[in-house]
Order: sequence, then C-alpha cells, then structure tokens
Amino acid sequence: MTSRVTAPLGRSMARIGLTPNLVTIIGATGVVVSALYFYPRGQLYAGSVVITVFALFDMLDGAVARAGNSASAFGAFLDSTLDRVADAAILAGLLWWFIGEGDDPLLAGLTLFCLITGFMVSYVKARAEGLGVNCDVGVAERTERLVVILVAVGLSEMGVPYILAGGLWLLAVMSLTTVLQRLVETRARLNDPADAAEAGDVGGEA
Repeated sequence: MTSRVTAPLGRSMARIGLTPNLVTIIGATGVVVSALYFYPRGQLYAGSVVITVFALFDMLDGAVARAGNSASAFGAFLDSTLDRVADAAILAGLLWWFIGEGDDPLLAGLTLFCLITGFMVSYVKARAEGLGVNCDVGVAERTERLVVILVAVGLSEMGVPYILAGGLWLLAVMSLTTVLQRLVETRARLNDPADAAEAGDVGGEA
C-alpha cells in the first residue's frame, strides 16, 4: 500500500532531477530545523506537523532511488546517518523546551533518557551487523518511536491530559526494551555455532 503512494511520487521527483541523496538531505534538514525552531518556543503542535511532513518526505528517497535505478550503498549509509541526526534533533528540541519555558526537570530527564536509548537501539544493531550477525528485532523501530513522540507532543498542545508525559514514558520503555531485546538476540546469535563462524569470518576480514 505504501509503495502505491510513494512510487509515483518517486518517479515524479526523479524526472525533475532530484537524487535520492538530495531527498534524504532535504528531509533530514527540514526535520532538524523544524524541531530546533518550533519545540524550544513551545509551539509543539505546529512543530510536530512540520516535522511529520519532512519525515514523510525523507521516506521518499528509496522510491526515488528505485525510479532512477540509482540505489547505492553510500545512499543507504547517508540515510541511516541522517536519520540519527533527525531523531536526536527532535528530542533535543523537546529537551530544550523542558529545561527552559517548559520548566519540567522530570520530563527533561526522561527526554534525555529517550535520546540516549534511541541511539543505543541503532548502535546495537549496527555493531551486531558489524560482527556479521543479523539483529533486526525489537518492539520499537524508528517508525514506531517517531509515531509515539510526534503524536504525544502534538496532542499535548491541544489539551489532551497527560499525553506528553505518557508518550515519553512509553517511548522510554519501548526503547529500553528494544535495546535489551537486541542485546539478547545478538548474544544468542554469536553463541550459535553457524552464526559465530560467519561472524569470525567477518572479523578476520576486518
């Protein structure tokens, strides 16, 4: 269903000369600028809407790559790297608000915890893959984490009670659970004889 929407948009962007890497950069830059502009000012709903638009735009880089037959390893690397920057900017903007006009030390600390565990979710997977084992497990992939935080932040300015605190607590639990799931999965795969032998080959080549 998603490809039915993104494929025509990807072909249109490819026709006007947009490259997958340029789409990635525009989407990530838009998220970063929006998060660091709107959230510290307390414009939580507007910020969430604009961030969502740019995040959806960033999802089109794969469609552009397929339309122009221009997928590359560096493109995947760039996309993953800028995703981490964009995710950090969202939580950093929210943290800025909490330690400033938002004046909520508890939620500021919780936001910082979500920021750290979000990085750990990605790092554990990347490190496991660097050792030659797959670690694509967990309850909170990037999409789930983005949905939780953007919905919670956006609805909080509309007066929904406890939605922001609840969203942050949910995100914290989901992120920590995912980190633990990936640690357990990586340990199991590295202890499996077949996976361990494959990982040893990768380590030897490195």
